[in-house]
Amino acid sequence: MTRKLLLFTGLVVGAALLGTAVDVYLFSQKDEDCPAEAAIVLGAGVFGERPSPVLRERINHAIALYREGRVKTIIFTGGQSSPEAMSEAAVSRTYALERGVPDSAILLEESSTTTRENLRNTQQIAAANGLDSFLIVSTPYHMRRAMSIADKLGLDACSSPTRTTQWLNGFTQFHAFAREVVAYLIYLVVETFGLYQTV
Repeated sequence: MTRKLLLFTGLVVGAALLGTAVDVYLFSQKDEDCPAEAAIVLGAGVFGERPSPVLRERINHAIALYREGRVKTIIFTGGQSSPEAMSEAAVSRTYALERGVPDSAILLEESSTTTRENLRNTQQIAAANGLDSFLIVSTPYHMRRAMSIADKLGLDACSSPTRTTQWLNGFTQFHAFAREVVAYLIYLVVETFGLYQTV
């Protein structure tokens, strides 16, 4: 009986992972071109005062959206990895200013450490600044989870993934994909049971 239960559990978990992987991958291929007032750039790692390669390409994508006139405001998100470190949002702002984006077009959300906090805190900042529609900017594999959270929060948002991330090798790309598959599956479980603090 125990072996059958373990086998059944393994099959269920495997099917859930496979289904989630297909969902994450297919969604990563989507670019939703819709009118928006602001781009929300989801945070990623920084190296001191420099954005990580992943974050850099998210910022570059948002700058392109601004220069093309598709958004008038960029909201950079992301808190500090340690009390003495610059926030991800502040590093992103500096990078954008150096590339000609005016400070008046930038807003910061500097207290988040998760995707849910990125979007929930940004929702409050956007409301205080009269912003109602958004393009959410992140790496393609992150978009399924990010857009699910945005939808749950009631954000009027569309997916705008960056296509310029240069992975070090196939393993790092697969690792990023696998991480998001697991993270999104956990999100779905957490969502089902109404536990929002951890994702």
